[in-house]
Amino acid sequence: MKKITILISGLFLLLAFVGVGLAQDISKGESAVKADLEKAIPPDRIKSMADLYKVWLDVQAGKSKAILIDVRTHPEFDAGHIEGSNLVTLAHVYTIVKRFPDPNAEYWIWCRTEHRSAYFAGLMYKYGYKNVYWAKGGVVGWMKLGYPLVNRFMGRFKVEEYGHPFKEKGLIRDREFVDYKSYYKECIPQE
Repeated sequence: MKKITILISGLFLLLAFVGVGLAQDISKGESAVKADLEKAIPPDRIKSMADLYKVWLDVQAGKSKAILIDVRTHPEFDAGHIEGSNLVTLAHVYTIVKRFPDPNAEYWIWCRTEHRSAYFAGLMYKYGYKNVYWAKGGVVGWMKLGYPLVNRFMGRFKVEEYGHPFKEKGLIRDREFVDYKSYYKECIPQE
């Protein structure tokens, strides 16, 4: 009986170590896929948010037909986005071929920082697009440079201070919407 218990315990530990090892391999795999997609982007097509700003000014003035693509989520986009940009979330990258069928058009891609946009721009090159620019730094970089964002509720605005998540200062008197997850943890006795 003692030998069986030791054998089962040893087998359990072995499986636990194998599981941890497999989980580490998955993160290495993700990094390898991202690196592969980044390699698909020609070095001269990797640009800064200041470069995107110059192109954006030309698009706004009607001097450029560049297509501006934000690959963040709907809530991120609705909170504030670069005026005139198209929203195509990374989850819908497969729709890009139907929405933008010209492989030779000029495309500028960004996200919040640069991770998702690296995937998206790399996939566009793998699909056969020829003129895709990856704007590194994302909307966070855009805001930090003092460039404007828009949304349907506030119009055009500039972000004075950025934090993720942003910590409000001062007393918050009332909230119409309750974070129920936190509410239940704080207000309902846990057994």
